[in-house]
Amino acid sequence: MKQEIERARLEGAGFRGELRFGAPLAPCTTMRVGGPADALLCPEGLGDLALALRVCAQNGIRLTPLGRGSNVIVGDDGLNGLTLLLGPLDGIWMEGGCLVRSGAGASLRALSLFALGKGLSGLEFAEGIPGSVGGAVWMNAGAYDGEIASVLEGVLAFDKEGEPHALKNADCGFGYRHSALMDSGLLIAEASFRLKPGDPAAIKARMEGFSALRREKQPLESPSAGSFFKRPPGHFAAKLIEEAGLKGLRVGGARISQKHAGFLINVGGATAADIKALMELVQGEVFARFGVKLEPEVRFLEREGQAQCSC
Repeated sequence: MKQEIERARLEGAGFRGELRFGAPLAPCTTMRVGGPADALLCPEGLGDLALALRVCAQNGIRLTPLGRGSNVIVGDDGLNGLTLLLGPLDGIWMEGGCLVRSGAGASLRALSLFALGKGLSGLEFAEGIPGSVGGAVWMNAGAYDGEIASVLEGVLAFDKEGEPHALKNADCGFGYRHSALMDSGLLIAEASFRLKPGDPAAIKARMEGFSALRREKQPLESPSAGSFFKRPPGHFAAKLIEEAGLKGLRVGGARISQKHAGFLINVGGATAADIKALMELVQGEVFARFGVKLEPEVRFLEREGQAQCSC
């Protein structure tokens, strides 16, 4: 009955974008696992985003934003409430000078290529990170000694009532793979980045160098959620996993990559349960061998009322 009431409220909300029910979520994630969404909205602009927040807040409907699905594992039973796909909010434009603004749904690769096209430096490290701008800001994504916090100018975010808030870099409370936005209840809609003029040839060379390193070291040919574990203080997760003899370990369709032990990959037919079980095996063995607790960098999204994995 609750699901039927929620469906009626969402259908009557007047969204301009596409609203679907029972849509599969596995294709919306880079790991290619997960059950269906009770309701899935592809918003048409910021008006739909604000409306979705208001409708969900006023009717007690759970809302789950989803960017490009690169750092999440959706549960096998899918998600209740409304899943909000941010992918359509993918515009990128200049704001003047060296300031670039982007919608939360734009890919980091598209953003870095846009900067390259304008002869702007600062986002080379982001070229191969398979995530969205919103997700990258939310968790302060980074690679190769670069991170979002170093180039972010500000954020446009909406609260649960659909009201906009303009935040500066200093308001975001950035740390390693963390920001204060994670605990704020705010939904990132746009972000602006302060870059520096640079030689396009040199910028392109750096990007190509990082891309080559990724192709050499990471299992880009297999579905994954990206680097699975946070870097524990004083250690490297992949090195600990490899030294524990776990490289190639498999549970169902989930396996620790034999190319890079920091990646859990879908070798065919993996379920979220497979991935969680493999993660827990790795955590237990590494802790038993080295006394180091590995924390997942990915988030597990499951139906409300089910146990949630912290990250």
